[in-house]
Amino acid sequence: MGIKSKLETKEASLIPNWPSDSKDCILEPLSLPESSGGTTTLEGSPSVTCIFCEEHFPVAEQDKLLKHMIIEHKIVIADVKLVADFQRYILYWRKRFTEQPITDFCSVIRINSTAPFEEQENYFLLCDVLPEDRILREELQKQRLKEILEQQQQERNDTNFHGICIFCNEEFLGNRSVLLNHMAREHAFNIGLPDNIVNCNEFLCTLQKKLDNLQCLYCEKTFRDKNTLKDHMRKKQHRKINPKNREYDRFYVINYLELGKSWEEVQLEDDRELLDHQEDDWSDWEEHPAFAVCLFCEKQAETIEKLYVHMEDAHEFDLLKVKSELGLNFYQQVKLVNFIRRQVHQCRCYGCHVKFKSKADLRTHMEETKHTSLLPDRKTWDQLEYYFPTYENDTLLCTLSDSESDLTAQEQNEDVPIISEDTSKLYALKQSSILNQLLLQECLKN
Repeated sequence: MGIKSKLETKEASLIPNWPSDSKDCILEPLSLPESSGGTTTLEGSPSVTCIFCEEHFPVAEQDKLLKHMIIEHKIVIADVKLVADFQRYILYWRKRFTEQPITDFCSVIRINSTAPFEEQENYFLLCDVLPEDRILREELQKQRLKEILEQQQQERNDTNFHGICIFCNEEFLGNRSVLLNHMAREHAFNIGLPDNIVNCNEFLCTLQKKLDNLQCLYCEKTFRDKNTLKDHMRKKQHRKINPKNREYDRFYVINYLELGKSWEEVQLEDDRELLDHQEDDWSDWEEHPAFAVCLFCEKQAETIEKLYVHMEDAHEFDLLKVKSELGLNFYQQVKLVNFIRRQVHQCRCYGCHVKFKSKADLRTHMEETKHTSLLPDRKTWDQLEYYFPTYENDTLLCTLSDSESDLTAQEQNEDVPIISEDTSKLYALKQSSILNQLLLQECLKN
């Protein structure tokens, strides 16, 4: 597969569908579970300058720079969260784009391709399918890993550590391991082996701040006073951190080991190696159903049939009927679903193009005006850009089908021509068949 074809599989959902409205720009793939990440920056450089112009933004406001580059320069950077050092990454490409045309590095993605030429727009996708970009990302990752390991070694050898237990306020001097071992032994609060942790002081400050805000470290609920919080964490055995909170990832060395992999993925690979040496016993396997989410609300259903019934009853939207009436194939269904997802995410009614302040307001409007079934012209949603999912984990897309079982009875009864085999030269085929030679050779052997 060439670079251009691979680029088509990248995260083109980053491209805005309504370029005239800057608030509608989507800077990253959408997903129901939250995901967060961090970047390291150059010392003494509090801001990052745009790749193409002199506009600059604070490092902490990275999304504003990305939005600026999409709106003003039509360039999209894929997998931004996997860039270990965003500032150095931008500085590198700022220099390279002054040396060669942007088309030497980026894939060109045209939106509104079926519209008149003056309404079409080109966006440029910069991603690690380009070897130079991949090498740059790997080098930045190696540099960050080197810095993290140096920081970890410094903390391991530090004998001037001073810390306070977040549960009993007892002070500890010497090495950080003394405090961490105390919390594990006396308070059953284990955040991992000291040698696996980096930036320990910042980690402890983060935990202390959450407790000061009366927030449980595990379920992250907020309580009215410290005693209630303390009783809750003790009774519910919540004296541990939330493993799904990505805020803690930067404090564990394992998250810096491989580009684009979290500690869960690295751990899973280790588990697979262990399983290779065990017998394949799947007797206790329990498959967890993948829930599909409604196009208009947060309702989830473990079967697509139940979801279809819900959308028809609650929102008067019959996806199967739409498919049948419009004669949609699989790929057209994908485009339609992604189009509706995008409009609902942007709180815009696709029936009258009015935008609302919230999804709840949009849903009320569409149900009252019956606009859920008022689809726009096919040319509006049957665009190449809607091949790409609005939500990365949209299970509904995996359940779409263009099989005969979904067709109406009339469609199934349509006459389908059947062409028979050509048997006019059957005798000649028998005489020239390779089987004759094989049988003859077998007879001679015997």
